[in-house]
Amino acid sequence: MPEILLATLNARYIHSAFGLRYLLANLGELRERAAIAEFDINQKPVDIAERILAQSPRILGLGVYIWNVTLTAELVGILKRARPDLIIVLGGPEVSFETEEQAIVHLADHTLTGEADQSFAALCRQLLAGETPPAKIIASPLPDLARLELPYALYTAEDLAHRVLYVEASRGCPFTCEFCLSSLDIPVRQVPLDRFLGALQDLLDRGARHFKFVDRTFNLHLPTSTAILNFFLERWTTGLFVHFEMVPDRLPVALRELIAKFPPGALQFEVGVQTLNPEVEQRISRRQNHERLADNFRWLRSGSGVHLHADLIAGLPGESLESFAAGFDQLLALRPQEIQVGILKRLRGTPIMRHDVEWGMVYSPYPPYEVVQTRLLDFATLGRLRRFASFWDLFGNSANFTTALPLLWNAGSPFEGFLAFSDWLHQQGTKTSGIALARQYSLLCEFLQSRPNADSARIATTLLADYQRPGRRDVPPWAAASVGADSRPVSAAPARTVRPRSGLPARQSRHHGEATVSTDESRG
Repeated sequence: MPEILLATLNARYIHSAFGLRYLLANLGELRERAAIAEFDINQKPVDIAERILAQSPRILGLGVYIWNVTLTAELVGILKRARPDLIIVLGGPEVSFETEEQAIVHLADHTLTGEADQSFAALCRQLLAGETPPAKIIASPLPDLARLELPYALYTAEDLAHRVLYVEASRGCPFTCEFCLSSLDIPVRQVPLDRFLGALQDLLDRGARHFKFVDRTFNLHLPTSTAILNFFLERWTTGLFVHFEMVPDRLPVALRELIAKFPPGALQFEVGVQTLNPEVEQRISRRQNHERLADNFRWLRSGSGVHLHADLIAGLPGESLESFAAGFDQLLALRPQEIQVGILKRLRGTPIMRHDVEWGMVYSPYPPYEVVQTRLLDFATLGRLRRFASFWDLFGNSANFTTALPLLWNAGSPFEGFLAFSDWLHQQGTKTSGIALARQYSLLCEFLQSRPNADSARIATTLLADYQRPGRRDVPPWAAASVGADSRPVSAAPARTVRPRSGLPARQSRHHGEATVSTDESRG
C-alpha cells in the first residue's frame, strides 16, 4: 500500500496525467513509497473515493484543472468526511491563483501553487517526518529543469498502447496574451536537449508512435526545434505522428526545409491564431504579424504535408459578431484542415479581467468560466456561437464533408452560411454531440435541399460522393430519389472497414486523403 498516492481526474481515459508522472519521478527516496492512480471525469466521486481509500495512503496529492475542479472538490469533501486524518495536498493551474476564494482549497490540508515538481517532494518529507509545514498554501519556486528527473519511463505499456503521450522540451511563453495562463510563465526554459532526446529514443524503442508536445511555443528556439525535427525525421517509420503547438508567424527557411521532408500527416501543428482583429489583439497584448502568418499557412498547405489545426477564440473584449465572422472567413481561406472555435474563458490569474467594466464582460461563475455576454455580444448571440463551435467541429473539422460543406455558402461568407445551418440544427432540436454519422449526412442534405432554388440532384450527388469516398457502397435514402438509385439501409450494405495505411489517427488520415471507415458509424 503506498503511503503517498498521486491522483487526478483526466478529461478522458485516453489522456495521461503528465504532471503526476513528473511529481512521482522527482520524489527521490520517497518514490518507492508512492504510486499513481488515474481516473476520469465520467466516474462518480464516491466511486473514486472508494478506490483511493482502499489503498490507505497517508498523503493524497490531487492534480486540479479547470475540467475537473468541480468533481475534485466533491471528492475531497467525501474523503475528508470518511477519513479526516488523510492529508490532502492540491496542485495544478486551477488552484495556483485566487486561492482564497476557492472552497476546494479550504477543504484540503495544503495547496502547492506553481510548478510543484520539487516542492511536493519537500512537503511530503516534512509531513511524513511529523513536522508542521510553514503554511497551508505554499508557493513553489521555479524548478531548474536541468535538475529534474524526466518522467517518461513512468509511461506504462498500457499508456503506450492506449493513451496520448505528452512530452515537453521547454516550459514558459515569451508572449503576454491576457487570456492565457502561459503568459505568466516567464522566462522560457529549455529541458537539456541530450537528456530529452534520449528519453524520446527510449519511448520509440518501447513502441511509442504518437507524441504530443505541450510546449507553448515549439518553434521559438530554432536550434531546439530543428534538432527535434531532425530526430524524428531520421527515425521516421509508418505510424509516427507528432503534435506541436506553433507560433503562427515564425517559420524560417531552415524549419521549412525540414518540415517539407515529412510524409503527409506525420506532423500536426496546432496554431493559436485566436483573433485576426488588430484592435482586439492590441487590447489583449497579443502580437502577431498577419502577413507572415498568412504566408506560413499558404506554404504549409502547398509545400508540406503538415496537418494544420488553427485555434480561434470567440468573445474577446471588443470583438463583435461581424469582426469575428470576418476573422473566421479570413482564416478559412488559408485552408487549415481544422479550425477549433473556442469560447473565451476567464482563467484564474489571467489579466483579462481588467476589461470587464469597459467591455461588459460577464463570465459564468462555474468551470470552465466561459464568457456568457459582452457589450458587443449578448447572451443569445454567444449561445449561437457556442453551438456554431460544436457543430463546426462535427461537420467542418471531421473531413467527412469536404466537397459538400462549401454548398452551405457557395460564393458568400462561410461563417454566415454555416451559422445559418447551425441555427437550423438548433431549431430542429438537434444535439451538439453524439449525432450518428448517417444522421449527419441526412441533416445536411435536408437543410441544403430546403433552401430556395436548391438543386436537389447536385446536392445529393455531392453529398453522396463524400459519403462513398471511404469505401461505402450503399445509396442512403436521402440520396436515392435525387440520383435515381434504389436506396438500401446502411446496415444492409455495410462498408468494408478500411484502416489508414499510414497508421495516423483517423481524422488526420481522412484529411490527407486516406479512406477510413469506422466500425462505429456514430463516430464522426
